[in-house]
Amino acid sequence: MSKERRRFPRLLVDLPLEYRVVNAPYAHGGIVVNASEVGFLIQSIKNIPIGTKIVVAVLFPRGFELSSFEVLGEVIWKDLHWEEDWEGFNYGLKIIQLLEEDRGKLKQILSGRILLKEVSYHA
Repeated sequence: MSKERRRFPRLLVDLPLEYRVVNAPYAHGGIVVNASEVGFLIQSIKNIPIGTKIVVAVLFPRGFELSSFEVLGEVIWKDLHWEEDWEGFNYGLKIIQLLEEDRGKLKQILSGRILLKEVSYHA
């Protein structure tokens, strides 16, 4: 296993997100696959051009409630992605803007202080 060489290590997560292109009226869904303090790997079925700025709301369990934080990001790369029953895109998203309160929530998730396994989404 290779040692993590990134300045900001990434944490594998599986969190739902809702995003919309800046100045566009419609929101779309996706998943955050991994996260760091400076960016995310996200998946979506929508084709988003590189360079597009999007507002992303990431949902996560906090105790028995659902909480969220919001970032302004820019798509810096994309790849086609196929799984057995899913076809879409992987996107590298660079965080451009993050409110201090939301930065605190992201840091808590990345540090493990917010346990993402507390709430099961499956009945």
